[in-house]
Amino acid sequence: MTTIRQDDFIQSIADALQFISYYHPADFVAALSEAWRMEESPAAKDAIAQILVNSRMCAEGHRPICQDTGMVVAFVDVGMSVRWQADMGVEEMVNEGVRRAYSHPDNLLRASMVADPAGARRNTRDNTPAVVHSRLVKGDRVTVRIAAKGGGSENKSKFTVLNPSNSLVDWVLDVVPTMGAGWCPPGMLGIGIGGSGEKAMLLAKEALMEHIDIHQLKARGAQTTAEKLRLELFEKINALGIGAQGLGGLTTVLDVKINDFPTHAASLPVAIIPNCAATRHAEFTLDGSGPAEFTPPKLADWPDITLGGESGARRVHLDGLTKEEIAQWQPGERILLSGKLLTGRDAAHKRIQDLLQSGKPLPEGVDFRNRFIYYVGPVDPVRDEVVGPAGPTTSTRMDKFTEMMLAETGLIGMVGKAERGPSALESIKKHAAVYLMAVGGAAYLVSKAIRSARIIAFEDLGMEAIREFEVEDMPVTVAVDSKGQSVHLSGPAEWRVKIAEMKKAL
Repeated sequence: MTTIRQDDFIQSIADALQFISYYHPADFVAALSEAWRMEESPAAKDAIAQILVNSRMCAEGHRPICQDTGMVVAFVDVGMSVRWQADMGVEEMVNEGVRRAYSHPDNLLRASMVADPAGARRNTRDNTPAVVHSRLVKGDRVTVRIAAKGGGSENKSKFTVLNPSNSLVDWVLDVVPTMGAGWCPPGMLGIGIGGSGEKAMLLAKEALMEHIDIHQLKARGAQTTAEKLRLELFEKINALGIGAQGLGGLTTVLDVKINDFPTHAASLPVAIIPNCAATRHAEFTLDGSGPAEFTPPKLADWPDITLGGESGARRVHLDGLTKEEIAQWQPGERILLSGKLLTGRDAAHKRIQDLLQSGKPLPEGVDFRNRFIYYVGPVDPVRDEVVGPAGPTTSTRMDKFTEMMLAETGLIGMVGKAERGPSALESIKKHAAVYLMAVGGAAYLVSKAIRSARIIAFEDLGMEAIREFEVEDMPVTVAVDSKGQSVHLSGPAEWRVKIAEMKKAL
């Protein structure tokens, strides 16, 4: 009978989470590298290049791939012949591993979990609790599949119950464009088919734990209904032209994974859960011999990429910037930002709204007049860092506050990731402001452009506090110009036509 010691299990959880925070899976790097080589859209190719360069930097520097270091999700299969040497339950042990991982002094990870979700939403400070799914299985081993799931991609999860005669493919192709770019494509789609409502969602989530192998499947040919669907959806989703970061291009998904389960004759439950460009997951098995070991990938696995640098980019100094100057910027134009900008996310915007509605002044030092705000919740710094990885968060969550910020605070520009919705586009056009896009999934790369950082308000919000960053040559793209024109609308539309023409030519 195998005996699993509590400390071995906890240490394995902690080590796995540290490992996946800075190492992409090798299959993901290979698939993304191939997508970069094949990409013909300049904007998408540059975005993929930034993600790959960031990935290698993280592998070398042992710092998080993304500032959103994820909600921990663990699938734990416990062999029925296993004996535990432990005084904690499985979920307690997983949570203790999470605490150790996220507080590691050499690689602090961002705590994103909040308690009282419908109320105070207080940060738990250690990223617990994890979402744990455990089951008893045959055997004398414990197998764990664990992931750190970012909020931007998790928020795009979709579920429906189709009539059995409805087209599953049509539903997926209708839904994927509505997911926008907040899930940071290119990535994977996990699809669960069948079972009940909750079973379909679990099937989709488990599918994301699998390796990317769509090209191997294409080479050998589909043998099951699920495999046929994978190939069909892979081709048709990429034909939508959404592309990397939603900018338009050849690759939107690197793979489509499908798990299915028998279901009621009257139902066809279907769930979609995307994995972003910060794909982070690992699997390990404990046999009683000690904690799990994880083998780092080779640096040779990453392609040799040199980023575009300053060529063709507009250099902009944020201090003293005017609306007249930003009115000259064009959609899709590359910008290198230098100077000072403020940061803020959902919680900070809500507090600003409450203060303005009650007639109270903003906190001392918070002055948005003729300034830019960066939607970010950075990782805490370690060693000589001024800030940890600090990539953008999904900007559409701030759409409800955009009119207030532009009309009442004097703000003239915003920096984030993904598209803006109709109300935000209208406000940007109305106030002749601009919205700039940084690449989601390149958080460590972005942080290297930040020369100083200090908290100036709402310190109790932790990573959501308002900070002032001083940046030098921070790379961004004009996503919405002062006339309200959005590259997240024009880019995919253009590439959808181009891809259709390419297919006709074949």
